[in-house]
Amino acid sequence: MDQTPGTRRATHDDIPRLMEIRHGVHENRLRDPASVTAADCAAFIDRAEIWVWVEDGQIKGFSAGDPRDGSIWALFVDPADEGRGIGRALLALACETVRVAGFATATLSTEPGTRADRFYRLNGWVETGRSAKGEVVFRRPMEGSPDPRLH
Repeated sequence: MDQTPGTRRATHDDIPRLMEIRHGVHENRLRDPASVTAADCAAFIDRAEIWVWVEDGQIKGFSAGDPRDGSIWALFVDPADEGRGIGRALLALACETVRVAGFATATLSTEPGTRADRFYRLNGWVETGRSAKGEVVFRRPMEGSPDPRLH
């Protein structure tokens, strides 16, 4: 059994655990659980990368940056493992995916007034408005990004 925490790319075999974490969060719960499905995760793995934090052989969290549009598609940590820096480490990997894809700025959205909202603000994300669903929309420049005129 792996005793060392680390990150790696998710595989299709990880999807049940990703969905378990995604549906187990206390905040930012999906109003419609069918809006992000196991098939969506599989498609994302096929076109990009989902990063997982593994500790003692168990996935504790995951993140994904979408190279198609520069958004952070996912950042979730098992509620039992929150507050340990896992989210910060995984967010950096998702941002790197966006940066390498050529985006000078990453975007994401989350429910207002949540711990996630506060987490993003504390980590340099700037509110730029609200989505049609009422979520806070954030943007953050990517350090070392290619020419910002590309995106």
